[in-house]
Amino acid sequence: MNMKLHTEAVDYLFDAILSLKDRDECYTFFEDVCTINEILSLSQRFEVAAMLRSGKTYLEIAEKTGASTATISRVNRSLNYGNDGYDMVFKRLNAAESESKPNT
Repeated sequence: MNMKLHTEAVDYLFDAILSLKDRDECYTFFEDVCTINEILSLSQRFEVAAMLRSGKTYLEIAEKTGASTATISRVNRSLNYGNDGYDMVFKRLNAAESESKPNT
């Protein structure tokens, strides 16, 4: 964990995010806190990370998402050398998706 990031103000922000109950509340909060471009940039990075994890090439990712190779490279570096935050969330999303699928 980056200790420069760990401040009372960031804790307060994260507590606020954790208090959100559903996607509609997320839209309401994030539209107030972030610019549209900031939200789109975050969602683009998340999509890039998912595509990298699924084995897509930089070219495929750039074409689908519009992300620059610099952004793709930065996300890839986080996936390989970061704090495993993306992987933690992807595992949880996959588990939630599996639970919501009916047994056939």
